[in-house]
Amino acid sequence: MRRRIFALSCASATLGALVLAPAALAATDLNTVIGNLELWLSGLLASLATVFLITGGVRYVMAGGDPVRLERAKSAISSAALGYGFALLAPVAVTIIQQIVGG
Repeated sequence: MRRRIFALSCASATLGALVLAPAALAATDLNTVIGNLELWLSGLLASLATVFLITGGVRYVMAGGDPVRLERAKSAISSAALGYGFALLAPVAVTIIQQIVGG
């Protein structure tokens, strides 16, 4: 199960990289590069959080009342919530980096 989740995460990250690569390669100044970084970071975190949310939901439904499986499912769902929080805060972190660099 973990291998399947890892493979799905890698596949979604690769697909995102292939879709966004032309925009990142067309960057000519620092502000464009930082804007692309913000987009990549938010998209990657949101997609991974979605994978964890789906995994947690499936585990919760398939738990069948087993307390250990329910705890695993709740852990995956809380990890997804944390991932969505990081995805929302990624633009703030990129803005701070941009101000430090001076862009």
